[in-house]
Amino acid sequence: MKEERNYNRRYPHEYNIFRTIFYMGFVNLVVRSFFMIFFDYKITGRENLSKHRKSDKFLYTANHVSHLDPPLVTLAVMRPIAYMAKKELFEKSEKRSWLIKRLGAFAVDRTKPEIATFKTVRDILGTSWSLGVFPQGGIRPYGEIEGLKKGFIVIAKNAKADIIPVAIDKFSGYPKLRPFTRQKAEVHIGTPISYELPDDEIMYQWCRQISEMADYKNPLPEPAAVSH
Repeated sequence: MKEERNYNRRYPHEYNIFRTIFYMGFVNLVVRSFFMIFFDYKITGRENLSKHRKSDKFLYTANHVSHLDPPLVTLAVMRPIAYMAKKELFEKSEKRSWLIKRLGAFAVDRTKPEIATFKTVRDILGTSWSLGVFPQGGIRPYGEIEGLKKGFIVIAKNAKADIIPVAIDKFSGYPKLRPFTRQKAEVHIGTPISYELPDDEIMYQWCRQISEMADYKNPLPEPAAVSH
């Protein structure tokens, strides 16, 4: 009996030109068409990325409001992104597992992070791909940043990758299969946050940008200035 693969460890050769073509083709043909048909969507902030080379590696980090967030974020930035996803999504019983695996996502055990995860992060950033993480760890209701985890900061510092906040705003729900009915969604791309900043400053800057772009309540006060 063939042992089931553990997708917390993925390798550079898996993010080759063929997977990149498949990924971007899927985004342009399937994802874009889906949102054009079922959503009145808007994207802002792409100029924050145009200042940087296409080869620059980032950790894209968004608030998490629905299962459509990963394709929506990728549609906004139009770059190949490998998303960190909970390990349960890679099980055979999960209907989306086939597509999730082929779109380059990698698994993570939220209760017990493994060294393999950091090796995968390092290897992915050595390719033409960037990383995608949802710091809240799961889908949360609108309005206030809840359940925020610091793991994305650890990943960014370990990978030496700046963080791009991405705010998903005004998401009005999943598509309703009725004529002339379209849902709303907006995606706002923020400005890069340096991984070299102190942890509490990164957390504050991320919360501030998400709060301002998505009209959330910022749960964090501004860090006190450190005197020298």
